[in-house]
Amino acid sequence: MKAYLDKIREPDKSISARRENIITVGIVVFGFLIGIVQKALDGTAINELPFILQQIDIINFFGRLAIWILLAVIISVYAKTPARASVNTFLFFISMVAGYYIYCNFVLGFLPRSYMMMWFAISVVSVVPAYICWYAKGDGPIAVIITAGILGVLLAQSVIITQGIYVTHMPDVILWIIGMIVLRRKPKEFAVAVLLSIAVAFIYQTFIPYWG
Repeated sequence: MKAYLDKIREPDKSISARRENIITVGIVVFGFLIGIVQKALDGTAINELPFILQQIDIINFFGRLAIWILLAVIISVYAKTPARASVNTFLFFISMVAGYYIYCNFVLGFLPRSYMMMWFAISVVSVVPAYICWYAKGDGPIAVIITAGILGVLLAQSVIITQGIYVTHMPDVILWIIGMIVLRRKPKEFAVAVLLSIAVAFIYQTFIPYWG
């Protein structure tokens, strides 16, 4: 199995363990800070924010799926190995949850345990899709299919395609575009991935109706 997976994308062993660990620590710090920022924004009235943040609806932005999917994908695909992709993604989510709920507990004085446990479960489960997503930057049909799956889920968050075609949330469209830039590949392969992603988005919205 390892030999087959290495044909899709071979782990990069040129980077030292020390540098990898520094990157991982940076991801943990970033996750912790973004958790604090997210909760601080939750408790801020929209009219108290700068105009540009009001326009992009920043408070609801972090409550949607697309931003977390994209951040997890970026962390995953730029890791040097699939195992490191899983570790970094898990630690990002755990540190984000820690920052969010430490702020809740010590600044706001409450701790929603059930919601916290849900995010803890998501953090644990994230190791599997992170491992798979790492191969999206590889070669061959499997990499194209993984790319299409990621782009399809991002597309489903931003554009309704099962009941006509219309944008639901412009910031999510921007995230979808960023996702296409991150996952760009050879022109023919990318064209196939984008076409498949539309089918993925359609199927996604058929079984998971838009809720945002």
